[in-house]
Amino acid sequence: MKKVFLSVLAFVSIAATAQVKTPQSSPSSKVEQVVGLTTIEVNYSRPSAKGRTVFGELVPYGSMWRTGANANTTVTFSENVKIEGKDLAKGTYALFTTPKADSWDVYFYKTTDNWGTPEKWDDSQVAAKVNVKPASTSRNIESFTISVNDITNDNATLNLEWEKTIVPIKIEVPTKETAISSIEKTLAGPKAGDYFSAAQYYFQSNGDMNKALTWVNQAIDLTEKGKDAPFWYLRQKSLIQAKLNDKKGAIETAKLSLAGAIKAGNKDYEKMNNDSIAEWSKK
Repeated sequence: MKKVFLSVLAFVSIAATAQVKTPQSSPSSKVEQVVGLTTIEVNYSRPSAKGRTVFGELVPYGSMWRTGANANTTVTFSENVKIEGKDLAKGTYALFTTPKADSWDVYFYKTTDNWGTPEKWDDSQVAAKVNVKPASTSRNIESFTISVNDITNDNATLNLEWEKTIVPIKIEVPTKETAISSIEKTLAGPKAGDYFSAAQYYFQSNGDMNKALTWVNQAIDLTEKGKDAPFWYLRQKSLIQAKLNDKKGAIETAKLSLAGAIKAGNKDYEKMNNDSIAEWSKK
């Protein structure tokens, strides 16, 4: 009797602790992408077609769709953005869509704790609504996919992809405003690295080259107290001078950067400076 009792007790103990693990039919996924200075994060579940016709049948045309499966698909922006030209404040939004054969309505909804679409739709919760044109693709996309593509410093495309349909949603991010605001704030009491970063950004974004030159000179001045200016600072200065059509000054600065790169054993900067000196000497 004691053995039977112990056997039953062991079975109950195993049953209480055991957990059956099975895969989700619509597994969860997360996308995180930095665009310029803005972080975009998407959390969603990925249903699969499994041989079914998706748009027009599984997902009916003209009806609101949760845009995924299970809990709300959410999109988070770390900065204020524009969606298809419309302003959208930074924050987290549920993503709902109304697919149609020739266009999709896309909603960024403030309430994000619904399971599926809201039981009662509230227009006051719509932070932004845009209409976009779907595109066709020759490849078959088995699982619903959300991706962030076509990334530049200033914009990107949020793509909704399933079956043979891609829905591109253009996102503009405030990189230039954020960067310039950061530069102006930091330069109230900047260090050499701050001046260098400001000059580098203006150079890369085709800003005011005279300002860029002033800032890179200030970066060099701050680092020359007691030691040589970094060769990468000098390299950036030479590029700015060249863009200002001061080829003679650019060559002189590049030679200083070259000497520093040789001293540091940096072959990459040695080659870049030699190439630039040769290029600028021809003109």
